Amino acid sequence: MRPFHPSSLLLCLVAAAAIPIVPWKVKCPPQCVCQIRPWYTPSSVYREAATVDCNDLFISTVPEDLPEGTQTLLLQSNNIARLEQSELDYLRNLSELDLSQNSFSDVWDLGLKSMPQLLSLHLEENQLSELPDASFPGLGNLQELYLNHNQLRRIAPGAFSGLGSLLRLHLNSNLLRTVDSRWFQMLPSLEILMIGGNRVDAILDMNFRPLSNLRSLVLAGMNLREISDYALEGLRSLESLSFYDNKLVDVPKQALQRVPGLKFLDLNKNPLQRVKQSDFTNMLHLKELGLNNMEELVAIDQFALINLPELTKLDVTNNPKLSFIHPNAFHRLPRLETLMLNNNALSALHKQTVEALPKLQEISIHGNPIRCDCVIRWVNSTQRRIRFIEPQSTLCAEPPDLQRRHIRDVPFREMTDRCLPLISPKSFPSRLEAADGDNISLHCRALAEPEPEIYWVTPAGAKLLPYAEEGGCKVHPEGTLEIRGISAREAGLYTCVAHNLLGADTKSVSVRVNHSFPLAEDSLELVAVDVQAYHILVAWKPHLNTVSSNLTWSSFSLGSRSDAPNVARIPTGTHTYNISRLQQDTDYWACLHVAFVDLQAKVACVNTRTKEAAHRYRLLESRQSLLTLLALCLLLLAASLVARYGVRAEPRRELLGGGTTLRVVYPPFSQPWAGGQRGGQLLAVEVQAAPLDC
Repeated sequence: MRPFHPSSLLLCLVAAAAIPIVPWKVKCPPQCVCQIRPWYTPSSVYREAATVDCNDLFISTVPEDLPEGTQTLLLQSNNIARLEQSELDYLRNLSELDLSQNSFSDVWDLGLKSMPQLLSLHLEENQLSELPDASFPGLGNLQELYLNHNQLRRIAPGAFSGLGSLLRLHLNSNLLRTVDSRWFQMLPSLEILMIGGNRVDAILDMNFRPLSNLRSLVLAGMNLREISDYALEGLRSLESLSFYDNKLVDVPKQALQRVPGLKFLDLNKNPLQRVKQSDFTNMLHLKELGLNNMEELVAIDQFALINLPELTKLDVTNNPKLSFIHPNAFHRLPRLETLMLNNNALSALHKQTVEALPKLQEISIHGNPIRCDCVIRWVNSTQRRIRFIEPQSTLCAEPPDLQRRHIRDVPFREMTDRCLPLISPKSFPSRLEAADGDNISLHCRALAEPEPEIYWVTPAGAKLLPYAEEGGCKVHPEGTLEIRGISAREAGLYTCVAHNLLGADTKSVSVRVNHSFPLAEDSLELVAVDVQAYHILVAWKPHLNTVSSNLTWSSFSLGSRSDAPNVARIPTGTHTYNISRLQQDTDYWACLHVAFVDLQAKVACVNTRTKEAAHRYRLLESRQSLLTLLALCLLLLAASLVARYGVRAEPRRELLGGGTTLRVVYPPFSQPWAGGQRGGQLLAVEVQAAPLDC
C-alpha cells in the first residue's frame, strides 16, 4: 500500500476531475442531485459510485425515499442534529456518508448502530464535545473517520473499540489537551493519523507505540515545545511526519532516530534558531525535508545535514533571519537534486556548499540580499550547469555598483579571490530584553575568504574567544555566545567581531535585564599619566555599557585651537591611549567622548604641554653630523691613496667604548715602494667625542 502524502491527494483530485460525471437515472429526492461520480476508497482504490448529493439545502432531516442503490450520500452543510437508525438502514450499499457541517452535539444522536458496509464517515465541523467508550458500534468495516473541527475535550480510552479496520483517523482542530495511547490500542490497522490543532503541550513516551502500521502522522499546529526521545517509539512503518507550526526550539533528533523509515519530514514554522551539527544524521530513507517559515532561524551550522543518502529535495525558504549556511553544512548528500533557499537573509552561499552536492540540478536563491563578491563567484565558475529557479529575480544587493544586477551577469572572474567578512544585520537584534535568570543565546556568523574568526566583547571589555568561558558566558566554536542565568550586572553592550586577513566587521546588541541597563558611572575623567617631548599617554577609568568611545586632540596656538583635531576610535575594553608624533614644547588638548547604551553621552578633557627636548639631544644631532662628515673625508683620502699607489685598502668604521669614538682603519699593505718593500704599517685616523647620555 502506498504511503499517504499531500501530493497523492492532489493527483487523486486531478484524476477525478478528468472523469466525466453521468446522470444516475433513478427517482431522486427533491432538490438533490443523483449522479454516477468517481470515488476513491480510503485505500485509494478508484470506483464509480452512485451518488446522491443533498449538500447545502438547509434541511434538518434526511430526505425520504433515497434510491436503494445509493453508495455515496452527501448531506454536508445542513441543519441536521439527529439521525435515526431507520432513516438509513435500508441503504445496503452505502459506502460513504458525509454529515459534516451539521448540528450534531452527541455521538449517540447519529443512530448508526449497524452499518457494516460503511467505509467512510464524515462528521467534521459539528459540535461534538465528547466520545464515550464504544462510540461507533456496528461499524466494524469503517476505514475512514473524520472528527476534525469539532469541540472534543475528552475521548474515552475505549472510544474507538470495534474499529479494527480503520485506516484514517482525523482528530485535528479540537480541544484536546493530551494524547492517550489507549485510544490507539483499538486501531491496529491505522495508517494515517491527523491530530494537529489541539493544544497538546507534550507527546509522552510511547504515545503511539500501538501504531506499528502508521504511515503518516500529522502533529501540526499544536503547542509542542519538545519531543521526548521515546515519543515516536514503535512507529516502524512511519514514512511522513509533520511538526508544522509548533514551538520546537530544537530539532528532536533523538526521537527522529527511532523512525528509520521516514521519507517526508515537515518542521516548517517552528522557532528554531539554529540547525546544529548532526541534527539530521543517518536518516537513511529521508527524501524531502522542509525548514520553511521559521521566524527565528539564523544559521545552519557545520555538518547539520550529514549522511542522508536518499535526500532529493531540501526546502529552506522564507526564513527572514537565516543569514548563514556553513560551507560544510551539507555532507554526504549524494542524491540531492533541488535546493530551495529563496527569501531568506543570505548574503552568500559558499562554493564548498554547492560542491558537496554532486547531483544538484536546480537551486533558488532569489529574494536574498546577495553580496556579489568572491564568496559567490562559483555562480559563473562552477563546472556543472546548475539551473537557477526564477533567475530574473536572482539579483545582487551589494556592492552598490552591482545593485540589482543579475547574478549571472556579474564579472566574477575579474574579482579578487579574497573578501572581507560581513555579519548580516538580521543575524541578531540590536536590542534584546531579558529577565533576571534567563538563558539567552546570541548567534553571530559571517562568510568571507579566507574564512573569518569570530570573538565577542562583553560590556566589561572582556574578550571571549571560541571555547572560552567566563562567568555564565560561553562562546561556541561556530560563533554563538551563550549566557546562562543572566543578571542585571551583566546587562549592556555585547559586540561580535568577525575578522580575517583583510579586515573585520562588527555588530553589537544591547541586552536589557528587567527593562533596565546598569547606569553609567557619574564621573568620567581623562588624565595625562605620562608627558614627554613627542608623546602624551592619557588614561581613563573603564566604563560599562559603552556604545562608542572616540578621542580627539590638537594643539593650542595663541590660545585658540587652530589645528584641525585628530580623531581616534577607541576599541571596546581599551582605557589608555598613547598620542604620538607631537611637537616638543607645545600646548595640547585632548577630549574623550563616550556614548552609553542608556543614551547618555559624556565628555572629559585634559590640557597639557609637551616637554622641551633636552640640549643634549640637539648636541647629539650636530655631533653625529660632524662625525659623518669626517668619515666621508677619510674615505675620500683612502680612495686617493688607492688611486695613486695601488694600495688595497679595506676601511672599516668602529664605535669604540661607551662614547662616540670613530676610527677609520687601513690595514697593512705590501706594495713595492721605491725599489723595496714597505709593509706592516698601520694607518689609522681616530676622532673622539665626549660620551653622550642618550
